[in-house]
Amino acid sequence: MAFQLDTDIRFLKGVGERRGILYHKLGIYTIEDLLRHYPRRYIDLSHIYDIKEAPVGTVCTIRARVDFKGGEQRIRKGLSLFKVQASDETGGITLTFFNAKYTVEALKVGSEYLFHGRIGGSFLHKEISVPSVYPLDSTQFSPVYPLTAGLTTKMISANVRQALSLAGSLPEPLPLAVLKACKLPEYDFSVRNIHFPQSEEAAAAARRRLIFEELFFLSLALGSVRGRKEAVNVTPMQPLSMVPFYSSLPFEPTNAQRNAIDDTIKDMCSGKPMNRLIQGDVGSGKTLVAAAAAYFMIKNGGQASMMAPTEILAAQHYNTMQKLLAPLGVRVGLLTGSMTPAAKRNFKKQLLAGEVDLCIGTHALLTGDVEFKNLRLVITDEQHRFGVNQRTALAQKGQNCHVLVMSATPIPRTLALIIYGDLDLSVIDELPPGRQPIATYLIGSSKRARAMNFIKKHLDQGLQAYIVCPLVEQGETDLGLKPAADYAEHLANTDFKGYNIGLLHGKMRPAEKERVMAEFKAGQIQLLVSTTVVEVGVDVPNAVIMLVEDADHFGLSQLHQLRGRVGRGSIPSHCILISDSQNPETTARLKALCDTTDGFKIAEYDLKLRGPGDFFGSRQHGLPEMKIADLASDMDVLQAAQKAATQLLEQNPHLDGTDMELTRKMVAKLLNAVGERPN
Repeated sequence: MAFQLDTDIRFLKGVGERRGILYHKLGIYTIEDLLRHYPRRYIDLSHIYDIKEAPVGTVCTIRARVDFKGGEQRIRKGLSLFKVQASDETGGITLTFFNAKYTVEALKVGSEYLFHGRIGGSFLHKEISVPSVYPLDSTQFSPVYPLTAGLTTKMISANVRQALSLAGSLPEPLPLAVLKACKLPEYDFSVRNIHFPQSEEAAAAARRRLIFEELFFLSLALGSVRGRKEAVNVTPMQPLSMVPFYSSLPFEPTNAQRNAIDDTIKDMCSGKPMNRLIQGDVGSGKTLVAAAAAYFMIKNGGQASMMAPTEILAAQHYNTMQKLLAPLGVRVGLLTGSMTPAAKRNFKKQLLAGEVDLCIGTHALLTGDVEFKNLRLVITDEQHRFGVNQRTALAQKGQNCHVLVMSATPIPRTLALIIYGDLDLSVIDELPPGRQPIATYLIGSSKRARAMNFIKKHLDQGLQAYIVCPLVEQGETDLGLKPAADYAEHLANTDFKGYNIGLLHGKMRPAEKERVMAEFKAGQIQLLVSTTVVEVGVDVPNAVIMLVEDADHFGLSQLHQLRGRVGRGSIPSHCILISDSQNPETTARLKALCDTTDGFKIAEYDLKLRGPGDFFGSRQHGLPEMKIADLASDMDVLQAAQKAATQLLEQNPHLDGTDMELTRKMVAKLLNAVGERPN
């Protein structure tokens, strides 16, 4: 059959159905997917050592002749060992292979190979345990690919070679003008040299071009979304006095809050649909901005809706909005999945009749039978937990809705440019007065008893505390982590016997979670043992200690979110991280959290360590997976790509022309991945 980039991967020689299924696990379905499955590193076979000169303890490549192959030695059930003796003009070496019968059988006595691995043994007799084996005519830089069980780098490398040999000249997706202006190598050169580099310089040039391409198309896709939204005209909201709103508040807003409110009002009066992100650290007061935007919209005759990721958070927003807006005549309602069918039907009738001004809810808002009389403002909280398509689905329940997004997860501005490329950004970078600083400590498990006594001392004073564990129950993993369900029971029978202990985790029914949080908020529960479900929970000003077990199993930004559960009252608060990790990087990471409470600094650090995928815990945030770009370290390329994308959209907003055909396809593919509709 004729070879095309969209040809099914199964039709490559040697792939077939079984290996095709393994490729699917890596997200590889077509030949193009395979060619875009880039190596994560290379084994440098260009520097070949004599056996005598190869330094012990160093990873080296040696060229040696196979002299003798020992038979299979059974060490234990499921583990066999093979020893091979090899030599060159300078000396001999022992090569040890485990469970590698076919690899050893393929070696021919008297033939030379390249062996790559860490040199062990001594100066007098060297050895390599589990060496990689390469033929003498191997490329100087051998690719190492991301794998899944059943696929080896050797298999992928062979399949990529075959695909490249069939491909001829690969079509160029970048506009030629961009390619020339940015002095980038062509796609065909770049793909061949990212997989099998001719030199270090060729690999670097190929990598930079492919990173540019990835970020260029992402910038182009998000820019086209923004352009379409900016092209829409809506009836401008009429300016009105916010004095009644500000006068009703029991506190004085910060300048950052007032600035963010001014931004939203200006957007809604502009005649274009607002698409704004309000980003602020834990406790910075984003909800007040949402309340002000809702008040402004409702006084202009429209309805507002606010979507939160959990029922706990939706209920908190409902209570907050009731306190802030009900005295001003705003009718606030709550819609969640746990309501009775009769209550839901009644509420939906009120919503459609316009008897509810501000509707707060969870994903229940997205169901087809939820209709508004005049929805004009959509607010989503913790946006990265929803994704662009869900934000859009709610906005489509109104006509050209204004959209306000709130995130308490500090995101480095550089990453925000990518994830929220279709949104304007307001940052609340100051905390309301009276917020207590949170002292953070890192301890080993040997000091756990002291930490428990510290907690008990505070509980005896009428205060409350959290203990967070990474798991719900035993059996989720074999890593020996503390599961919340078992740990809560253990604490109730040992350290905290006689105290009121509650348990909260994601496997509980919503109504049960609501009950536990309500009891904790009311002070009926003194100590709450929880998983990260408490990361976005209700405010409990009386809770002053957050202890995190196995803290090394959480991301820094997640730990910062957990820490933000305390310090919400007037009493000094504490966060205790327990970890026995001996990894220096892990210790440095946790100590970084102890040294600062600035969520944006923590986020920058977390992003550099873990990348954008893990940064969010899950990929629900709508960011397409980066194949090669590293948003933490490729900022110079990102800026160049964004500049080129902006210039192209200014010159050709709809990417018209036959020379733009591949460019349009790439943009459409990306928009489909994030739930947007291409033009």
